[in-house]
Amino acid sequence: MAKQGVKKTRDANKKQMDLLLRLILAANVIYIVVRMAVMHSSFTWKHWIGLVVTSAAYFLPYKQLANMSEPVYSDKGELINAGYDLNAGGMSEYLQDVIYITLFVQLMSIYSDKFWWTYMVIPAYGGYKISGLLKGAFFGGSSEGEDEDEKTRKKREKMEKKASRGKIIKTRTR
Repeated sequence: MAKQGVKKTRDANKKQMDLLLRLILAANVIYIVVRMAVMHSSFTWKHWIGLVVTSAAYFLPYKQLANMSEPVYSDKGELINAGYDLNAGGMSEYLQDVIYITLFVQLMSIYSDKFWWTYMVIPAYGGYKISGLLKGAFFGGSSEGEDEDEKTRKKREKMEKKASRGKIIKTRTR
């Protein structure tokens, strides 16, 4: 019973990785069948490059997620660690987002080549996150130097005053 949480995490990770693999395979099959077989007259060398780019954009995050979520077993075969929880957020969430964006781009590029511009979302979001980190690190991320309005100041002072008073503990007398 002590390892139930670890087993649940392992099973959830396996289910998530299986889902991602099925989505990747389905998207590639649809792209190859529709773009190469049905619309073969408009298939150029640029589409080959696009297929290679999307394949790399699938492989690298998927491989990283597989390494992160790999369970660790003891010599006796007992489950020690389920690996990183893929539903916990953080880096695994970003890697899954890259896979989902790649799915969207690959399938929509069947319809129009202009959907390749959607890939700009990934570096734009990365730049946004990095700029927030840099702004906080170099330009004083603390709120001490910021001006606050009158309402916020009064609310803060009221909360400080309330916190400085001792708590009244109500007890029941029998």
